[in-house]
Amino acid sequence: QVQLVESGGGLVQPGGSLRLSCAAYGIVFRNYIMHWYRQSPGKDRDLIAHIDGAGNPIYGDSVKGRFAISRDNTRKSVDLQMNALKPEDTAVYYCRALGSRDIWGQGTQVIVSS
Repeated sequence: QVQLVESGGGLVQPGGSLRLSCAAYGIVFRNYIMHWYRQSPGKDRDLIAHIDGAGNPIYGDSVKGRFAISRDNTRKSVDLQMNALKPEDTAVYYCRALGSRDIWGQGTQVIVSS
């Protein structure tokens, strides 16, 4: 079955860190560009980072220098290390695989609050 499964969300204090993971099933993972998006209540879903099959990352301005995306083609997974978290990082975070198919995960909630 083709699917993406995110994990690692939760509640964290401002300034803290979280690591999100996305496991891919049923696809030739190395052929897909992997993305992380986020969506806050009442806002559009925004692209925050993506990484190609060779491991080259690109970041959105809002997370540059604080977040790091990485992938493991053997484990078929992509991670998002989030540091120096701010309340405005609160959102549902989604993983997306784009290649011969366009696949989205179900999302994982991140809440940054004291």
